[in-house]
Amino acid sequence: MTIPAHVVRGAGDTAVVMLHGVGGGASAWTPQLDAFAAAGYLAVAWDAPGYGATAAVEPYDVSSLAHALAGLLDALPAHRRVLLGHSMGGMVAQEAIAAFPDRIDGLVLSATSPAFGKADGTWQRAFLAQRLGPLDAGRTMADLAPALVAGMIGPDAEPAGAALATEVMARVPGETYRKALHAIVRFDRRDALGAIRVPTLVLAGERDANAPPTVLEKMAARVAGAEYRVLAGCGHLANLERPRAFNDLVLAWLARHFAA
Repeated sequence: MTIPAHVVRGAGDTAVVMLHGVGGGASAWTPQLDAFAAAGYLAVAWDAPGYGATAAVEPYDVSSLAHALAGLLDALPAHRRVLLGHSMGGMVAQEAIAAFPDRIDGLVLSATSPAFGKADGTWQRAFLAQRLGPLDAGRTMADLAPALVAGMIGPDAEPAGAALATEVMARVPGETYRKALHAIVRFDRRDALGAIRVPTLVLAGERDANAPPTVLEKMAARVAGAEYRVLAGCGHLANLERPRAFNDLVLAWLARHFAA
């Protein structure tokens, strides 16, 4: 099995494997990689299929992304593996824990959901039309990134984090962005939440309109023993908007369940 491209920092018996969103890449976790490594964890951030140096997969759906992740998990020199998934990455984490629970020891689900939009599909179609219309009209991801990021972050986001988010999104191939959006609107793992049996932390951004706190709170309530926290003032990109607050929450939770 081909191992997806990834960045590694530090060492330790517990790997924290960071899974980015639709507009991300491994470098979207820059503020977390060194912080988690310094705390004694093996910090890993992947480029999902179609991102960075990782080849795309077909069919391009959340199940295929999760199975690509399995190859990376098996290659890690750590006894325990915690998945930290943001947005689409949180969906990949949910798919992975459902498909191969024996490979995963913990979950951090940030700004994600167990299903996308309403069941009738109308909302999904409108979402795709809004997001893909500019690409269909010939604009590039570099053209779109500034406005997309501005629409996702809270008003008090750290400028450096907003700049990094924009830079990362601008590098996403347009075709990958298109395929990833189609993949997430078909995702639905609501029925699998009750089967999760590993320590789980669910993080919401107070001002996140893409994955509202109400959605994250309901999701957390369906996972046995899950902890739910809200990051004040943050939008959809909390790990970049307020990295210190984000890191502190995740590291405190890790220390309670997976001593480095």
